Amino acid sequence: MEGWRIFATVLLGAGGLLLVLVTMAKVRDRARRSGPVAMAGAIAVTILLLLCLLTATVLAPVVAWGAVVVVCAAAAALTLVG
Repeated sequence: MEGWRIFATVLLGAGGLLLVLVTMAKVRDRARRSGPVAMAGAIAVTILLLLCLLTATVLAPVVAWGAVVVVCAAAAALTLVG
C-alpha cells in the first residue's frame, strides 16, 4: 500500500471522528433523547468507515485527497462555529 493512502486515511479518520462527535452533539441538542443520537452516530460511523476503506484501497489520489480536504474543512468549520 502506498504511503499517501495511509496518510490520507489517517487524516480522514481523525477529521471524520470529530465530525461524528459534532453530529451526535447536534442531534442530542435537538432531540433530547438517546435513540436518535445513537442512530445518527451509527450512520455517521458507517459512512466514515466506508469512506476510509475506499480511500485506503481504490479511490484515485485526487478523489481521496478531495475527500480529506472536505471532511477536515467541515470538521474545522463546525467546531469553530458551533
